[in-house]
Amino acid sequence: MEKNVEAFANLMLSGTGLDIWAVAILCGVSFLGGFITAGLGLGGGTLVFATMALFLTPTVLIPVHGVVQLGSNVGRAVLFFRHIYFKFVPVFIAGTFLGAVIGGNLFIALPISTLKLILALFILYATWAPKITASDPGKKTFFGLGAIGAFVTMFVGATGTLVMPFAAAACEKRQQVIATHAMLMTVQHALKLITFGILGFAFGPYIPLLVGLLGFGFAGTYAGKHALNLLPEKMFRTGLKIILTLIAIRLFYGALTSMG
Repeated sequence: MEKNVEAFANLMLSGTGLDIWAVAILCGVSFLGGFITAGLGLGGGTLVFATMALFLTPTVLIPVHGVVQLGSNVGRAVLFFRHIYFKFVPVFIAGTFLGAVIGGNLFIALPISTLKLILALFILYATWAPKITASDPGKKTFFGLGAIGAFVTMFVGATGTLVMPFAAAACEKRQQVIATHAMLMTVQHALKLITFGILGFAFGPYIPLLVGLLGFGFAGTYAGKHALNLLPEKMFRTGLKIILTLIAIRLFYGALTSMG
């Protein structure tokens, strides 16, 4: 039994540079992230991203987190496929391709300390900044949104909060908003991962970890759907903001010390 557990642990850790406690924390936070998102509608993904940033270097974090995001969005896109509003998808794909190419080449040229500062600033922005609003977006808007979103996601991973207001403004029904947003983010993360693959990132060693993150995330979503809405929302939102702020401060500290 102990040999089987040891073999499983070695499989999960091989090539990742992580220890068993780091993997346990990441899987636990993935569960918590799914739990929170299912009950509150947002925040869980940023928590997972911020926690992963404490254990993985930015050059590993962005592509690995992209796989997790792709899996999550593909699931929603398939589930709500008949509600997808395809009018703006082609121009969004074109913009995303342009942004991914430009962002990918710049990403590999930046030092790790700079990428950590970018991550810290993004977490603080996503936690405290006012939400973006949009009205009556057209094809040019979605082309620009695809380009900007793809460029930004090469550095900060999660740009769902940037895309959501425009999907909501373009769609009439709630199901359309969920489906279209999932489709647009699927496109963005898929092209991002292709770009990282072309740039030489090896996903193989992280496959066992990704399976664990996706599995625990799904379990958290299932549990949160049935339990979290019974608990005080304000308390959870306040606590989540505090946790994310502390993580951002830790990233700032790490970036500054690595510069020295």
